[in-house]
Amino acid sequence: MPIDLDHVKQVMKEADCLYNQQQIEAAMDSMAADITQTLQDSNPIVYSVMNGGLIIAGQLLTRLNFPMEVGYLHATRYRNKLSGGELFWKARAEHSLVGRSVLIIDDILDEGHTLAAIVEYCRDAGAEQVLTCVLLDKRHDRKAYEGMRADFTGLDVEDRYLFGFGLDYKGYWRNAAGIYALKDH
Repeated sequence: MPIDLDHVKQVMKEADCLYNQQQIEAAMDSMAADITQTLQDSNPIVYSVMNGGLIIAGQLLTRLNFPMEVGYLHATRYRNKLSGGELFWKARAEHSLVGRSVLIIDDILDEGHTLAAIVEYCRDAGAEQVLTCVLLDKRHDRKAYEGMRADFTGLDVEDRYLFGFGLDYKGYWRNAAGIYALKDH
């Protein structure tokens, strides 16, 4: 059943903007400086987690002025729904990870089950070092394991349903130039 586009437009009209584009860009500049300091001499492979990491990776990679290989992974628990389910792999690494430094870029660390599974996959494939980078870290106590954090985080966000800048609302609004929270969620 196709989604009601009027509803999708209304969601944006009613949403709360938590971070605007300028705040996001400042956070990405800060992450890029930290990533550069850590990885500039390590010949890393950088993977974007599709689809959420696409916009963040695209903008973050242009801030990283050192040699790297770039690819993507696609593992999801949401499949255009509001809550996560079983992990489903759509695309795995095409590079050999043996002895390599790997940076995983994703949109958000919510509970972290998908990100934890991707990190484990990379380690099992022989990566020497696996680091994670997320634009957003959702503040709550439901993480995949206690104390879970990404190695590089742009912004902390409240525990609400979010969309924009890579995050979607039922498959829409990944292209929104800010971070928005669904009204009353």
